[in-house]
Amino acid sequence: MAQQNAKSRHKDPVEVENPKVNPDPNTNQVKDPEDWVTGHEPMTGAQASYLKTLSEQAHDPKAYDPELDKAEASKRIDEMKHKTGR
Repeated sequence: MAQQNAKSRHKDPVEVENPKVNPDPNTNQVKDPEDWVTGHEPMTGAQASYLKTLSEQAHDPKAYDPELDKAEASKRIDEMKHKTGR
């Protein structure tokens, strides 16, 4: 009986919703880059790579600036995604 009670307290992993697919709108998973605690730090390697790719696809070499911080890079990536239709 103890095993059955312990088992019933834990949800089957298949039943648990994936927050990547369907994030809870009441959480703070999505923040404005201006509100990021680390937004002033240099952009990450992944951001730099993605921004470089997007700027090439958009034929806008000035869109890539290696001096951008994380928050600025995020905003620029969003702009380039919109411009390229991604």
